[in-house]
Amino acid sequence: MAKRSLIEKANRPPKFSARAYNRCKLCGRPRGYLRMFNMCRICFRKNALKGYLPGVKKASW
Repeated sequence: MAKRSLIEKANRPPKFSARAYNRCKLCGRPRGYLRMFNMCRICFRKNALKGYLPGVKKASW
């Protein structure tokens, strides 16, 4: 779980646009972020396996 202060800091508009970065909407993790789903890879996997994300299924080949 990310520090609450860093999550709040990321929500504020940055002084320069290049300083903006994405965080997971569920846990606040800054790394491993998937833009299409607005969450980190860990939360994505957890929700995909539970079936909460429509159209996502495990790969099998």
